Order: sequence, then structure tokens, then C-alpha cells
Amino acid sequence: MFETSTRATRTRSGLQQRWQRGQGFTVAFAALWLGVGFPSDGSATHEADHRFTVEGFVCGADGKGMVNTDVLVKDTKISYGQVVKTDGDGYYRATFHLHNENLGDPLLIEAKGEQQNHKVQFDPKDLESERKIQIHFGTGCVHDVNSPPTWLWWGLGGTAAVVAGAVGVKRIVKARRKQGQKRGKTQGKRKH
Repeated sequence: MFETSTRATRTRSGLQQRWQRGQGFTVAFAALWLGVGFPSDGSATHEADHRFTVEGFVCGADGKGMVNTDVLVKDTKISYGQVVKTDGDGYYRATFHLHNENLGDPLLIEAKGEQQNHKVQFDPKDLESERKIQIHFGTGCVHDVNSPPTWLWWGLGGTAAVVAGAVGVKRIVKARRKQGQKRGKTQGKRKH
């Protein structure tokens, strides 16, 4: 009786493990499908000819990006606005659904108590290019938003150093083995 119940428990746990693996596969597949089926945040709003982005950096007096700072971006003609927060580099981004008719609309951008007034500017005939404007507050922390992040360069450099070190160690070990083999052969010849 004890043996039978143990077997039943083992079989059930095996089935549970297979079901959990299958469930994990299903969850992974669903996540992949959602990632592919639904585009990223910037393109999810609308197509490029209906999307207008205001982006930039907010910097302090020391030239460093201000983290978690509120930035108000507002099209004052249609009374639509967003409050977004800066990231770890002081970067912010607000995306609007605008049409060709919104060309020239007044924009109000406010951060750290400062206001800037601009106009919605883009080429209404260009339906492919991103319609955006960069507006910065402060000086010294502006980065190229489209360039790879700094940590990526440091990571690649570190990886290259590790690979170069491993190749160097491998060559040293190989050279020492060859020297050891040569010594063994020469010592063997002397004994005879």
C-alpha cells in the first residue's frame, strides 16, 4: 500500500512538472506574440504621419541630468497636454496624436519652473519620417538620444578585455606545455 501511494504521488508530480513546463512555454509564447503583435510605445500611438514627439533633457546647474523631474508638454491650441518624468539621464519624451492641420500649433513646455514656447514644426508632405522636436532645459547634459547607451560601450570593452585575457592565458599555457614536452623528450634521449 505504501509503495502504491508513493508511485501515485511520483506520477502526479511528474504530470504536474510537465504541465508547469507546458504552461511556462505557453506564457513565453504569449509574451513573444504580444511583443511582436503590438509595436513598441512610440509606434503604438499612431503612424509617423499622425505622431509628433517632444523630447529633450532637463539639467541642473551642475550640468547633470535631473532625475524624476516633471515636464509639462502642451499643445495650447487644442488644450491637450502631458506631464512626463525624466529618466536617470534627465531625458524626457512626450508623444502626441497630431495631424497636418496641427502644423504651427503653439507648444508650451515647462520644467523646473521654466517655460519655453515653440511651434509644432514638420514637413506635411513627408509621411515617413518621425515628426519631432528637441527642447532642452539647462546645459551640459544633452546626449545623442539615438546613440547606444554608455553602459553598452563599457560592457563591450570589458568583454573584449576578458576575451583577450583568456586568449593570452591559453597561449601561455599551450607554450608551457610544449616546453614541458620538449624537455621530456630531451631527457628521455639522454637516459638511453
